[in-house]
Amino acid sequence: MSPRTGRPTDDPKHNQYKVRLSDTDMQKLDYAATTLKQPKAEVIRQGINLMYAKAQKK
Repeated sequence: MSPRTGRPTDDPKHNQYKVRLSDTDMQKLDYAATTLKQPKAEVIRQGINLMYAKAQKK
């Protein structure tokens, strides 16, 4: 049996970052994830990509 388990990926996610959210921010994240039918982590990644693109335009 191989030592690695889970689905193989071309973009492994090894880094973790902890963030504190207000109740309102958490509700917004929950709503976005549910409405878009995506995991919360993916919603956050998309938000990072949007802000990164915005920063590059400056």
